[in-house]
Amino acid sequence: MSREGSAHAVTQPVPVRNASGEVRGTQSFVHTLSWCWRRPSLTALEIAWRWTFGIPATLIIWHFAARIWNSTPVDVGALERMTVLNPLASAETIQTAVNLLLPPTLQVAKWLAPLLLVTWIIVSSLGRTLVLRRMSTAMGSLTRSHPITLILLQSLRMLALFASFAAWFWCLRADSALAIANPIAAGREPNLVLFCAIAIAATLGMFTLWAIVSWVFSVAPLLAMLRNLSTSAALKSALTLGELKSKLVEINLVMGIVKIALIVLALVFSACPLPFESIATPAFMLRWYIGVSIWYLVASDFFHVVRLAAYLQLWRAYESA
Repeated sequence: MSREGSAHAVTQPVPVRNASGEVRGTQSFVHTLSWCWRRPSLTALEIAWRWTFGIPATLIIWHFAARIWNSTPVDVGALERMTVLNPLASAETIQTAVNLLLPPTLQVAKWLAPLLLVTWIIVSSLGRTLVLRRMSTAMGSLTRSHPITLILLQSLRMLALFASFAAWFWCLRADSALAIANPIAAGREPNLVLFCAIAIAATLGMFTLWAIVSWVFSVAPLLAMLRNLSTSAALKSALTLGELKSKLVEINLVMGIVKIALIVLALVFSACPLPFESIATPAFMLRWYIGVSIWYLVASDFFHVVRLAAYLQLWRAYESA
């Protein structure tokens, strides 16, 4: 093999094909995972733009949350005495605290939430442009910067995400009415098992539905940069990718499973010190939880990069076919 051929083989991930020459999405995803792992600069760039927004936003939210908490006469002792053995009393305690905290929280959220949302849309669009340009250069593709187009596409994605959260919240309200409110109104005990079962099923179902449909908002910015398209043209192009759509959905479903696995691992790691709670100091527990949170965020950012690389790889494979 020549030196140029060897460099090309190292630079870009090689898609896996079956006997008929069709690209296999999941198996190619494994190759893409290895390709991204050998290029930590891509993950570092993803972390940089996300945390550039995330750290200041977290500090701002923490500041206002602490101010609201300290200025609201919440019965902290009642919250600490809550137990699952008396769910009705615990629910009343939580309701009382929410009634006190909700008005000042909404007052701050009216101006802070739109400000953070607009800032996130702008920062994420510019940051995603940097990552895609670096990634496409590593794969030997040519991309063009379209910040306004990416900002509009990101705004559409946030609207779709908000709609999915609204649908999820509606499902939880219907679940609480069916399993808790209606039995209490009829003089019966609330069915907490049914409530938890429906809540888990609705959450996983909404999570899966989002994984199936959200690939459009992830691949449209990529097509806008690769094909020099406008916002509407990028969305139309994303919806008319033919047989490539099934591969993109497959990758998105795999990413959904990975996301759930990361959440489960984070919960497991968070629970690891609990058997030693009698000897673990609060300072150690705080440092442990901060470390687990940082690990989760870094791993999540890495897999965001892997998904983008998988989309770019599949597009290049089908465009060259």
